[in-house]
Amino acid sequence: MKKELRIKKNKDFQAVFQKGRSFANRQFVVYSLKKDDQDFFRIGLSVSKKLGNAVTRNRIKRYIRQAIFELKDQLTSSHDYVIIARKPSAEMDFFEVKKSLSHVLKVGKVLKNL
Repeated sequence: MKKELRIKKNKDFQAVFQKGRSFANRQFVVYSLKKDDQDFFRIGLSVSKKLGNAVTRNRIKRYIRQAIFELKDQLTSSHDYVIIARKPSAEMDFFEVKKSLSHVLKVGKVLKNL
């Protein structure tokens, strides 16, 4: 993912948590905040140490990034998203992560149907 498409600063994360809306399923929680001044979406990832060692956490983040990359044309632009992985996501393969992520994004009505 390109650098401008990532949320890295704590104040940006906190803004999405406090002002945004959230939606969830068993594997993921997604916070979404509309930003009128930007033309693209940004993604922030949060994977807790409770989910496993560094290898497991990095694998989950890679799967989420790839799923977002494949869904980027359907995602609503001008939003900031923070994706929090829950415990069941540690045992999932890529296709299950993508399916679950697209489900939670549809629940939040931020995924366009093409």
